[in-house]
Amino acid sequence: MPYNVNYGKSTSAMSFERRKIEGILRERFIDGNRVLLLHRGPETFETIFKYLEKAADIVCLEFYIYRNDETGERLAEILRRKASEGVQVYVLYDHFGSFGTPRAFWRRLAEAGIKVRASRPFTWKDPANYIKRDHKKLIIIDGEVAFTGGLNIANEYSGFHLLHHPVRLKGRNLYSWRDTGVLLKGPAAMALLEHFRKAWRLWSGEDVPYRKDPPFYPDGFPVIPIFASSARGRRRMRRLLYWSIENSRKAINLTTAYFTPSLRMLSALKRAASRGVRVRLLLPGRSDVMAAHYAARASFTKLLRYGVEIYTYSGTILHSKSYLFDDVWSVIGSANLDFQSLRKNDEGNVGILDERFGSEMLRVFEDDIMMSERVELDEWLKRPLCEKWKERFFAAFRKRL
Repeated sequence: MPYNVNYGKSTSAMSFERRKIEGILRERFIDGNRVLLLHRGPETFETIFKYLEKAADIVCLEFYIYRNDETGERLAEILRRKASEGVQVYVLYDHFGSFGTPRAFWRRLAEAGIKVRASRPFTWKDPANYIKRDHKKLIIIDGEVAFTGGLNIANEYSGFHLLHHPVRLKGRNLYSWRDTGVLLKGPAAMALLEHFRKAWRLWSGEDVPYRKDPPFYPDGFPVIPIFASSARGRRRMRRLLYWSIENSRKAINLTTAYFTPSLRMLSALKRAASRGVRVRLLLPGRSDVMAAHYAARASFTKLLRYGVEIYTYSGTILHSKSYLFDDVWSVIGSANLDFQSLRKNDEGNVGILDERFGSEMLRVFEDDIMMSERVELDEWLKRPLCEKWKERFFAAFRKRL
């Protein structure tokens, strides 16, 4: 089952003070939230569906990919039923990411009373802008509950396609791509609704008329939104990531689906390892985007020589984006450590500053490490020449992946 994290407040490491993080992001931490850490696809979707069934006032969804497969149709059925009950339902999907979803699917949602819009559509006036994508994954329910993370609405994330034929690894059945998300209950949900409202207003020209005072949980966690929907927002997100690496004193645990590090990031990781920080990087053993897979591997030799530990996930495709610094500062959401996420896309993440939540994040990371293979420098240098050429070739296009 997912970890139900609902502890009291705790003191943070001195190197990760609230005011410093707030200063970088120009956002405020929001106290009083309960957090559910989700990291198993089938259970994640069942949790989401359960809360959607309870919606009474409003449901807002914003996703990069929304397919009309079995998972997408099941979600659509719930949304249509909620709309028939008088619930306001908004669906914002990225035009590029959901390009294969037929118009008839969106039309059926609209006919059911659901407001549907596409973000970042292609236009002949500015075709180059199509490379920028709305990569966020966001659900808000009644202004009280919110979900964000790395997964999209499709069978590979819910595990439907592996329901009867799971991947067997180290005595376990794996039913879906490996992804991570969080479900938040409390004031942070309304803060995320504000971010959705901005995106909806941008792409529809309409407002989302809803205000509510959500419950406050005195024993809850401090949560800060890390949303990047502009050049300034992406710059602040990058500053936060570099600052987090540079301020770590004990451990850095990074899990990302796509990894094409800049020279600045390589340098930051090198300095962290040189000052005695244990730096661990968890990447997919196989990827859904082979070009990105080889581009990431082009940096392995440098990182291994710097002292960074690299692990490749052996199970299903790793799609998670979660970052843990000194076991106290956690970042979870949609942003990968690649050029596209950090420089081009609209991304949505949350940060949680709490050492006990960090311990749950660490537990999941260690569990993933057990399902992974460590890359050793001596063996890595012996890889075939054709693999090295592929890495060099695709690394040349890292800013286009």
